[in-house]
Amino acid sequence: MGFKCGIVGLPNVGKSTLFNALTQTAAAEAANYPFCTIEPNSGVVNVPDPRLDTLARIAKSVQTIPTQIGFVDIAGLVRGASKGEGLGNQFLAHIREVDAVCHVLRCFDGTDITHVEGRVDPIADAETVETELMLADLESIERRVDAATKKARGGDEDAKMRLALMQKVLEVLREGKPARTVQVNDPAEAKAFKELQLLTAKPVLYVCNVEEASAATGNVHTARVAEKAKAENAGIVVISAAIESEVAQLTDPEERQAFLADLGLQETGLARLIRAGYALLGLITFFTVGPKEARAWTVRQGAKAPEAAGVIHTDFEKGFIRAEVIAFEDYVAGNGEAGAKEAGKFRLEGRDYVMQDGDVVHFRFNA
Repeated sequence: MGFKCGIVGLPNVGKSTLFNALTQTAAAEAANYPFCTIEPNSGVVNVPDPRLDTLARIAKSVQTIPTQIGFVDIAGLVRGASKGEGLGNQFLAHIREVDAVCHVLRCFDGTDITHVEGRVDPIADAETVETELMLADLESIERRVDAATKKARGGDEDAKMRLALMQKVLEVLREGKPARTVQVNDPAEAKAFKELQLLTAKPVLYVCNVEEASAATGNVHTARVAEKAKAENAGIVVISAAIESEVAQLTDPEERQAFLADLGLQETGLARLIRAGYALLGLITFFTVGPKEARAWTVRQGAKAPEAAGVIHTDFEKGFIRAEVIAFEDYVAGNGEAGAKEAGKFRLEGRDYVMQDGDVVHFRFNA
């Protein structure tokens, strides 16, 4: 698996309630007071993909194993977190370790649950958290500039490139923009940018936590967040953490579906959130299928066949010979591998083959 989304936001916006429902556990304590989550709780969630069930049915696979994505419940940030307020340094370190950020925003009114700043304004909440992350990034870069400058003066070409990159990052951050808006020009610069481990370089998905009545349609608060997400090219999901908590307690699939239908929902918000997180990280799914198991695997978009083979086992990548590939649609149309071969849809691909979402693959390799 190895891909993680961090659930962040101000205290009391529903992060831990959402995490509990997402992982269907009681791993995170949900309470009406700030900082109830001190250590980050982690959970691994199956990525819903009906294609896997279809493949398993055709191949008569004994076992079905979906691909997964990890979620980390990170304690609430507050204004001043970049300076250590509210245990901020510890929490910022946890955010640094995830691949993407699910930013939970309170989009419901009412006084039953207190707000750390005494108001309901999801845009202001988003700006508070992002400002703290930008300040932390700014401090991090400023600390490194002096050392990079000395190396660059010594004629180190790599140091010169890294210094120029840091200066670009500083310029963007000082304009009040996140690091992810920095333009990188080539693979070397992209690699150096990633190594900076900047908090605001991570992709963001806004998760609007609404009351039950707004779960299907959203509300005035989510409309504002949608505008912000569109302007930033970020993702957005509308979800009611309270509803999802109830759904998580229903073990019977038919009972769960009936409960959702009564609320005007076709599927859980969590299913949409998981898929959105998967898309946010730029991931695709490929499959291995046989009589023993049908299994989904995660790989980044643009990955070539040897890299995908390495997801299964490092030996597969080292000894890669070729990939035997059938597109999902062709596998289904042929009712399995034999039918796909008869239809001429079976392909032998080499090291330069770029994996496609839905590929059904068998890797050949030297032991």
